[in-house]
Amino acid sequence: MVRLAPIAASLPATVPFVGPETLERQAGRPFAARLGANENGFGPSPRAVAAMQAAVPDVWKYGDSLSFDLTRALAAHHGIRPGNIIVGEGIDGLLGLLVRLTVAPGDVVVTSDGAYPTFNFHVAGFGGVLDKVPYRNDAEDPQALLDRAHQTGAKLVYLANPDNPMGSWHDGAVIEAMLDLLPDGALLVLDEAYAEFAPASAIPDIAADDPRVIRMRTFSKAHGMAGARVGYAIGHPDLIAAFDRVRNHFGVNRISQIGALAALQDGDWLAQVLARVDAARQRIAGIAAENGMAALPSATNFVAVDTGRDGAFARHLVDALAAQGVFIRMPGVAPLNRCIRISCAPDPELDILAQVLPQVMSTL
Repeated sequence: MVRLAPIAASLPATVPFVGPETLERQAGRPFAARLGANENGFGPSPRAVAAMQAAVPDVWKYGDSLSFDLTRALAAHHGIRPGNIIVGEGIDGLLGLLVRLTVAPGDVVVTSDGAYPTFNFHVAGFGGVLDKVPYRNDAEDPQALLDRAHQTGAKLVYLANPDNPMGSWHDGAVIEAMLDLLPDGALLVLDEAYAEFAPASAIPDIAADDPRVIRMRTFSKAHGMAGARVGYAIGHPDLIAAFDRVRNHFGVNRISQIGALAALQDGDWLAQVLARVDAARQRIAGIAAENGMAALPSATNFVAVDTGRDGAFARHLVDALAAQGVFIRMPGVAPLNRCIRISCAPDPELDILAQVLPQVMSTL
């Protein structure tokens, strides 16, 4: 018998997301259009690809445990000090470390019902108690999060801006105002995975040294490096330094560090990607309208599409598209689950969606 620790033994054997590769194995064939994981199908910077290729012969070396060059480049990019930044294995890895650092068994963590489930996975894994508030008008509700945090004495308050799975966003001033209304001792976990896609007004003006917030960024989305697993957090130096107590010091491999550094330095490629994503959002909206559905406004690299029906219909639609080789996803909580979520992608994949979707709709 495996002797699990009490917290782990009490948890179900689940994963936050079933990966597309697992679904492909189950179906016995690859997807023709991979539009469900919010990956950047336009790919990484060619400069990043070249830098990673050049680094392959040195893969026998461990990565720099401090991500020294990348950390300093990020600090210069944001106009802050290196001590305000920690690099880790994507936002997912950093969220797990943050929860481990701050949440003891029984501590309350407030989030939105239907928000990013990987954060919830980490809270449960360390014995925290999740308290959820509903979305309001298809967006996370800052006031409801604050109210619940005061009611429960929450240690952490999670908010993604822009939001996944709905693509909605708040003005930066709304986020700034949240900080002044947090209960004493609470920390705002601001997930900014999609920040590069958002309008400038959505990015709050918050000092890197502000102890009330930690901000999470990634190279997975706009920089097209989801498989490299590179993310970073911006926060007060004392909190950032505390990550050294629990992190995997060699968790970010050297090829990923080198690729992320090159990607950060290629602003021209990033601008091209942002333009392509914007065009893809418009095309997805058009495809949705042609099929009697409505795209919600998005500040991300995906579009939430309102089917105009219920969650059961949306689930049938997701499954029917998968059977035809088109991978999309949907929110998991009502009333958000009336929607489907379609990632932005190059035209050949959207061509497939445009061809298959009317066929599937006619059968439902």
